[in-house]
Amino acid sequence: MKKTICGVNVSKAKLDVCIEPGHRFASFDNDAAGLAELAVFCREHAVELVVMEASGGYERRAFVELWGHGISCALTNPRSVRRYAEAMGVLEKTDRIDASVIARFADARNLAPTPLPSQTQLRLKALVARLRQVTDDLTVQKQRRSSMLDNAEMQASIDEVIALLKRQSRSLEGEIASMIDDDPLWAKLAETWREVKGVAGRTVARLHAELPEIRILSNKAIAKLAGLAPIADDSGKRQGKRSTRGGREGVRTILFLVAATAARYNEHLRKFRDRLIKAGKEKMVIRIALARKLLVILNAKAREARAAYANAT
Repeated sequence: MKKTICGVNVSKAKLDVCIEPGHRFASFDNDAAGLAELAVFCREHAVELVVMEASGGYERRAFVELWGHGISCALTNPRSVRRYAEAMGVLEKTDRIDASVIARFADARNLAPTPLPSQTQLRLKALVARLRQVTDDLTVQKQRRSSMLDNAEMQASIDEVIALLKRQSRSLEGEIASMIDDDPLWAKLAETWREVKGVAGRTVARLHAELPEIRILSNKAIAKLAGLAPIADDSGKRQGKRSTRGGREGVRTILFLVAATAARYNEHLRKFRDRLIKAGKEKMVIRIALARKLLVILNAKAREARAAYANAT
């Protein structure tokens, strides 16, 4: 192995770890005390990188607190780890085995540490996630109300819940807007993105929270990260159908919606969509292509805004 790596299999209550090389196993509670013990364990064995899968959200605390203990950490895709295990002939699946596989996968891929988001970024992401939950709950409650038109008592009960959710939604939107306005770079990016008609406050918030790499990565890389880049499927003389896979579902979903709206007003997007329609492309192909085109536009605008902000400061 190139370096000493600690693979961590994270569950709600436990952290099962394996240090490679050496096959050293241990288990810790997934709480502050357990994480402190894990940090000591890593230092005792001169661990250079701790790696865990990004799955379910249970890894967030471990990731943040281990960085706080001065331990470099990386997050990786659980699907990639599982496929690596199968390719290596490891068909068994236990917490100990998973921890070992994670460490060996990280070494094979030569994974680099995943940068720790700032506290501001983490709070914004949490607020945006909560706003999405409240919005989804509002939709559910409105659907329930519409199915009880003949029951005034149940409608009144649901109306109370809807009123509460609306208050929470307004409060969350206000906090998110304040956070963006208080950060000079975020505010500059928001102003630039809103120049594209159809891009409103919620889209700006989602991009800031769920796609912070925008303005940093190339157009091709940002499209792949969002799951909007067609993946080649060719072999020999066969040219397979290229489809999109993976990526950040939340970002992709909102780009689908916003791109359809923006194409009504933006001449460049409208002509692009019309060319695809005239060429007989499928509806889903057009939808993906429009979302990708919008993301490329927003990424370019973000780079320009970032450069202008850097020059101004």
